[in-house]
Amino acid sequence: MSLIVDIQKQLGDFSLQAAFQAETELLALLGASGCGKSVTLKCIAGILKPDAGHIELDGRVLFDSAARVCLPPQQRNVGYLFQQYALFPNMTVRQNVAVAVRDRSRRDAETEELLRRFRLSDTADKRPRQLSGGQQQRAALARILASRPAAILLDEPFSALDSYLKYQLELELLDTLEHFTGPVLWVTHDRGEAWRNCRRVCVLDGGRSEPVVSMEELFRAPGTESAARLSGCKNYVTIRPDGDRITVPDWNLSLSCGRPVPPDAVRAGICSHHVRMAAGGEINQIPCTVARVIDDVFGKIVLLRPVGAGPDAPLLRMELSKELWNARPDTRSLTVTVAPEHILLLK
Repeated sequence: MSLIVDIQKQLGDFSLQAAFQAETELLALLGASGCGKSVTLKCIAGILKPDAGHIELDGRVLFDSAARVCLPPQQRNVGYLFQQYALFPNMTVRQNVAVAVRDRSRRDAETEELLRRFRLSDTADKRPRQLSGGQQQRAALARILASRPAAILLDEPFSALDSYLKYQLELELLDTLEHFTGPVLWVTHDRGEAWRNCRRVCVLDGGRSEPVVSMEELFRAPGTESAARLSGCKNYVTIRPDGDRITVPDWNLSLSCGRPVPPDAVRAGICSHHVRMAAGGEINQIPCTVARVIDDVFGKIVLLRPVGAGPDAPLLRMELSKELWNARPDTRSLTVTVAPEHILLLK
């Protein structure tokens, strides 16, 4: 089963151009706030109508501008988990689940089975306002699965939760989706959440989707600066390609990349945890002065100015353990290194 999306949508000054395909999997739609993730889900669900394009689910056309096909939401067989769950406030949990069961002859039996499966039997006669956040999410998921959807859309399912509750519900959600046999789109701006739960990812940046890649590829070779930022990279410099090396004008130095540098690479990214204190004989050594040290919860963030860099050049961010930093006799200067394979070449 697959979900094929290729759509365009204009909303005021915002322009969405999203194209990707999801199989029977959890596919992450990863992007910063305002990049078009929720708009994409609403177009798939039929809440918004795209201006142009095509949406197809398991060979069934949900939207096609050329053929003038635009199925209403109730005919798309798509389950949508909203950020705030959107339970009917005037209904009990049992009623919220029952209303989604299509086979009236089996409504009572299927409702009770879903209540049992989602551990909601004890709260079945309560209304949404009487439930905890976890109970509300389970009730919303039970209602979605009651309709037997062909695809599920998760719109930042943990955005309103504290970190501990988020951790608990994330495990529960994975257990719930383990046996679902259709595509699941998991919208998030949290790279850790995407990494833990999805094997593939589609990055959205400024309303434009990038090609679907594996989560490993996103972190190893993001390709664009927007994708690198979403992967957690925090150091960026403008570069000039030079064979298998790059020249960094702002830092007045050259670094080896260990592979040919594409001519269209204009920026380089370096993850802060890949900046290490240099030992003798290593390549890509960068002598620095220490500009600032920030005490973090579990380590130190050290901001470095490469020797020879201009006063307006970007600082090099390094993260290391408190033990390593406190063991240094000199905290005013430091020579660091970056392995060639850890230099991200970006378009």
